[in-house]
Amino acid sequence: MIAYLRHDQIDKTCWDDCIAQAVNGNVYAWSWYLDLVHPEWEALVEMKDDNYLSVMPLTGNMKYGIHYLFQPFFVQQLGVFSREELSPGKVGSFLEAIPKKFRLIQIRLNEGNEVPDRFRGVEHHCNHLLDLRLDYSKLFSDYHENTRRNLKKSLKYGLRLVKAVPMERVIALFRENRGASIRHWGDAEYRRLLALSQCAVSSSKAFVYGVQTMDNEDVVCGALFLVSHQRITFLFSGNNSLGRESHAMTFLIDQVIREYAATPFTLDFEGSDDEALGRFYSGFGSVSITYPSYSRLPWWWFKK
Repeated sequence: MIAYLRHDQIDKTCWDDCIAQAVNGNVYAWSWYLDLVHPEWEALVEMKDDNYLSVMPLTGNMKYGIHYLFQPFFVQQLGVFSREELSPGKVGSFLEAIPKKFRLIQIRLNEGNEVPDRFRGVEHHCNHLLDLRLDYSKLFSDYHENTRRNLKKSLKYGLRLVKAVPMERVIALFRENRGASIRHWGDAEYRRLLALSQCAVSSSKAFVYGVQTMDNEDVVCGALFLVSHQRITFLFSGNNSLGRESHAMTFLIDQVIREYAATPFTLDFEGSDDEALGRFYSGFGSVSITYPSYSRLPWWWFKK
């Protein structure tokens, strides 16, 4: 039986044990991560022998008297997580168990969730993954020609990797450049990202790297990478004009690949449906995979 639990009813020790053992676990599903990106999150839980067998976070809110489920910032994939292999039927049972009070649903599931055909409102989104078990020379041989060319161009700037870069600097790089045109991100979202990075780094679940040029002591680009479930997830980055000119982000990602080559990790680029970003990520030899989203909208939504 699948039970609906309010936030104060969730046993987070049992929850995290389930996520640790899940066949499809990811970093976004840890209780500490959910606490930071969406305080008071709720859940659907299937029990077995006093343990959580399968779980599904519910990230809901209410506006104008309407309860709804949505995807929080900094969370690519949630959905159903399980200690056992998930069938489409089990995923469907969880979706059907979402309380009816949530009249509007727009959420993203995970790559281990296959939704039964009877469900409407299912779309698929793109992610890019790079298996790092091969040695660097083999990984590099799979780089696209344009990626190799940009790495060669970066040499004239004398780029060097900087570890343990303050996350505040990476956020500033983003806000001063690409972020200046993103209207739906405000101070609250950046504070949440900073808190998330600080918590993850302090618990060895993340690292922040940056890049300097030979003529500039300040970083020209930087990125936050999460580490969990043998995945290194490229969560967030910032880049300025000199960083773009010098192909610093290409250099940074290549450095991470060098460092973690011949290990059991997978580099998760965390996207993207954007074709330009997809080409950039595939340039490192990554493969494209899909994961589903699920929407359930009331009839009056379509009358807008």
